[in-house]
Amino acid sequence: MLNRRDFLDHTRAAASLAALGSAAAFVPTSAWGQGGPPPSEAKAPPLPEEGAVLKLPGITRFDGTVFTPDQAKGRVLVIYWWASTCPFCALQSPEMQKLWTKHKGHGMDMLALSVDRKKEDALPYLQKRGYTFPAAWVTPEFQAALPKPKGLPITVVLGRDGKVLQADKGQMFAEDVEQLARFWA
Repeated sequence: MLNRRDFLDHTRAAASLAALGSAAAFVPTSAWGQGGPPPSEAKAPPLPEEGAVLKLPGITRFDGTVFTPDQAKGRVLVIYWWASTCPFCALQSPEMQKLWTKHKGHGMDMLALSVDRKKEDALPYLQKRGYTFPAAWVTPEFQAALPKPKGLPITVVLGRDGKVLQADKGQMFAEDVEQLARFWA
């Protein structure tokens, strides 16, 4: 028997593949490409529970600025794990860009975390698509301090107090992403 979250994950996956149409035949067998998931994925933790506190490490973004945990204090933070080879991330990332563009000045911040095998794969992907949301490549040190939950994409929203307000595994539709604004509106 599927629970609600599993049902939604399966429904979203089917809808996404249908939207891709004939291109679905060219989708890699894994969100990480032909090489499959990294070994760390097998040991990945589950999604954090609502109300949990995440200890955020610092990380250098692609633009050279440094994200520090203090920057998130008093703000809503959207953490978005993605990869350039993930077909579901490719469908969600434009919606994350819209969210960032529309709401970045309204008490929210974003940390988009690339889990690509090489940093050199992520930056051209962002640039080619014109994504301006704050993004960084997950270093081994960052992964050790804040392991990515299993799956892709992963979206976690932290409240102004640093507690998890929402955590989602799998592609979020446009209306789901826009609904995140309720946390800072």
